[in-house]
Amino acid sequence: MRDRRIQDIVLVALFAALTAVATTIKIPMPTGAFVHLGNSVLLLSVLLLGYVKGSLAGGLGFAIFDILNGYASEAPYFILEAFIVGGAAYLAFLYFKKNPTNVGQLVIIGIVTGIAKVGMTFLKNFVTQLYLGQSTGAAAGLAVAKLPATLINVSVTILVVAVLYFPLRNALKKVAPQVVAS
Repeated sequence: MRDRRIQDIVLVALFAALTAVATTIKIPMPTGAFVHLGNSVLLLSVLLLGYVKGSLAGGLGFAIFDILNGYASEAPYFILEAFIVGGAAYLAFLYFKKNPTNVGQLVIIGIVTGIAKVGMTFLKNFVTQLYLGQSTGAAAGLAVAKLPATLINVSVTILVVAVLYFPLRNALKKVAPQVVAS
């Protein structure tokens, strides 16, 4: 039992670090947002470690990135978002009985995850603009204007997960078969 808990802690820490590092690989967008690979690691974490451990790893990774890069006030939101988006991913993963067998199924999981991510991004930006004093219409327009980076992030996430999931799942099954979510 103790060895399993140690493996869990090490894997959550590893995926948190990978999320933080992957988020630093970014392409800035004109809206102030940026395209990055952190969401790909979050989704891989959820698919490989399960909902709680995977979402925790992703949320901690995003929080570490935020704190180290001047976005500390954003960190709590991204921890929450990791659990909400991770929950959508895990529900889609459960639909395939935690055992997707082809890239098409991973794309479906990615699309479900992407819908949650787009929804969360819109909601965050909409509420932020309302808080800043914008009218409802203006807040909605400004929130929509920030979505292109999210849509690109979602597309990149689907591609990266489709390429990396099966090799990572197979490798993880060899070194820690009891840890893999499927």
